[in-house]
Amino acid sequence: MTPAGLTPRAVLAYGALGLPLAFAALPLYVHVPRLYTESLGLPLAAVGGVLLAARAVDALTDPLIGWANDRFGARSGGRGILLGGLALLALSLPLLLAPPAGAGLGWLFALLVLVSLGYSMASIAYAVWGAAVAPTPELRTRVVASREGFGLVGVLLAAALPGVLAGNAGEAAGLAALPWVFLPLLLGAAAWTLGLAPRAPASSAAATSLGSLPAALRDGDFLRLLGVFAVNGIAAAVPSATVLFFVADVLRATELAGLFLAVYFLAAACSLPLWVAAARRLGKLRAWLAGMGLAVLVFAWAGLLGVGDSWAYGLICVLSGFALGADLALPPSLLADLLARPASPAEARAAPGAAFGWWNFVTKANLALAAGLALPLLALLGYSPGGRDPGAIAALAAVYAFVPIVLKLGAMALLWAWRQRLEPSASPLHAASAALPGARP
Repeated sequence: MTPAGLTPRAVLAYGALGLPLAFAALPLYVHVPRLYTESLGLPLAAVGGVLLAARAVDALTDPLIGWANDRFGARSGGRGILLGGLALLALSLPLLLAPPAGAGLGWLFALLVLVSLGYSMASIAYAVWGAAVAPTPELRTRVVASREGFGLVGVLLAAALPGVLAGNAGEAAGLAALPWVFLPLLLGAAAWTLGLAPRAPASSAAATSLGSLPAALRDGDFLRLLGVFAVNGIAAAVPSATVLFFVADVLRATELAGLFLAVYFLAAACSLPLWVAAARRLGKLRAWLAGMGLAVLVFAWAGLLGVGDSWAYGLICVLSGFALGADLALPPSLLADLLARPASPAEARAAPGAAFGWWNFVTKANLALAAGLALPLLALLGYSPGGRDPGAIAALAAVYAFVPIVLKLGAMALLWAWRQRLEPSASPLHAASAALPGARP
């Protein structure tokens, strides 16, 4: 099957692998810290230090994996690196989630590095494949939306299954059983994607040196898009770092936290076809701006909530999840469009692997920067979890809702200022309007 034959069935087949990859990522951030502190009795501060060190190693390796995909995967469409990453993930994740009784900090660090390395190898090669396989801007949006839609299903499954699998045996038992679900999902999805999705076209132009990594950052348009993505990503990550505190101490509805998160991710998944349609009608950049604008309005409302406003917050989860769909589907599609455009005489175009390596690096840096910004700011403003001081609770609401608004507005301003560079072609609707008789040039 060639890229020209990218049917809806082929688009679905490509997206399927996003499910187990997202399924594997969620326990790293949500379940592992609690597992190793409560079940194995490791010191909380030491576990936090190991997580930070492993995250630093992980972030630094992402650009190198992108370079390796360009250097060694060009002729095979990156399938070797993708398969290697999947194999490493399949071997290491079960060991991380079911540690032996004597496992300590060294075990935790080694397994975190291995799981993260496998995940990054697979996800970067997978993203490069998706950018290369779609021949038109509309198909690139569909390909990314398929991947992110399956990924959101994976997130929901990974969030819900540990409790279901544990029964009365406790969270550690549920996590130890999780690989028995993950491995069949990984094998099935990999067979679906690798068997039925079109291959990425082979390329003979491999990046032969590590110089392709700094060279990618000299691509002005890529750097502009990466900058918008970073600012917007931090804006989205601040609520992620503070949402459980907000639900517990502003709404005082801790028992509903899981339901709120499920509604949020489900709304994001359901919104993806609508964002694909909006991108086709308005253009991707303007559709992304609309998603950011919706998020600004929603978080302005969230900052006004208080004790007992659970129904209102449930609606906010629906609307903010809808806005999240734009953040998931449209920026990677814009990046794929950018990489497909010919370079200008003055600027070289970033190599695909290097570009997605930096993209993954920024994605992970956003999470770290958001936590590093929001949590110390909350402490500075006098908030502590479980406290009931009105001033501290108001500070929590402000950090949760209003800091993201400021960052979102900054990202919107940058995106609009650079709109001609990041999406130079007019939207189909605009182009059709301009062609009407009597239309002003």
